[in-house]
Amino acid sequence: MKNYQKSLVELRSKLDISQEELARILYVSISSVNRWENGRFEPTKIVKFRLDKLLEENEIEVDDK
Repeated sequence: MKNYQKSLVELRSKLDISQEELARILYVSISSVNRWENGRFEPTKIVKFRLDKLLEENEIEVDDK
């Protein structure tokens, strides 16, 4: 199982974007991105698909731990 909390942080860091900017890219609210990064919730399957694509495009691999 992929660690989406860590993946989101890594992606934003590499792209140097805010939670708000990532929310726009993923077509979600900023509060959703915030909840995912804080580990309170996980993205939906559709968002996971979009996020996986972004991670792959930006050559970001995050371990599952």
